[in-house]
Amino acid sequence: MEMPVNRFKKALQADCRQIGLWLGLGETFSAEICAGAGFDWLLIDAEHGPNDLRSILAQLQAIAPYPVQPVVRPPQGDHVLIKQLLETGVQTLLVPMVDSAEQARGLVEAMRYPPAGIRGVGSALARASRWGRIDDYAHRADAEMCLLVQVETRAGYESLDRILAVDGVDGVFFGSADLAASYGHLGQSTHPRIVAAIEDGLRRTRAAGKAGGVLCSDRQLNERYLAAGAGFVAVGVDALLLSAATGALLDCYKPGHGAGGAPGTY
Repeated sequence: MEMPVNRFKKALQADCRQIGLWLGLGETFSAEICAGAGFDWLLIDAEHGPNDLRSILAQLQAIAPYPVQPVVRPPQGDHVLIKQLLETGVQTLLVPMVDSAEQARGLVEAMRYPPAGIRGVGSALARASRWGRIDDYAHRADAEMCLLVQVETRAGYESLDRILAVDGVDGVFFGSADLAASYGHLGQSTHPRIVAAIEDGLRRTRAAGKAGGVLCSDRQLNERYLAAGAGFVAVGVDALLLSAATGALLDCYKPGHGAGGAPGTY
């Protein structure tokens, strides 16, 4: 059986922009609906979405028949949880709240087998190796792993160049909401100071030969981020799209009664 190729990682390495969607509902049906839309990647969110290992696995299985690449955001960069996620078949992780090069190096090690890392060796029991049916999985897995670290605090941003210098970090995702809060602009993810910081961060990330990413629903702002060098951009969130659509639909029949607002910017 052939080793699954991480097409998302290869696309980033080839400097091919990847447009994605955030999955926060924690449901297989909605995940599969989104998988058929044609996005390059889908982010299964276990930091702010109601997801655990089993619900993530179920969504991976729902997405698998479609030509879209799953990315998973764990609630934290715990090496035991990372091991479990990788063994479900996840090849790309986006880890939140990375504030230092030391933390980034620890995450790289968590995603690699010894001697390059500390990932536990037990793939014969795992979906990732198709239960031992992929020949030499343990020798080939490291090359397909993609680590995206989330810089979203003042400490992380001030450590950006050192984080970018860590071998094995494939990309940096700039979390605008938390970054804004960290700089005293809570609830203002599109504050000019934050937008300028993200644009500068994206340029520095690209100059370091790595991929930069954002989550943003504003098309004009996304064009600015892409112009600054963003390699992967999530352009919406499933839960907020549903909220906006249902509210707008009700407003067509009962003006002023629709509870769902616009998806907003994030």
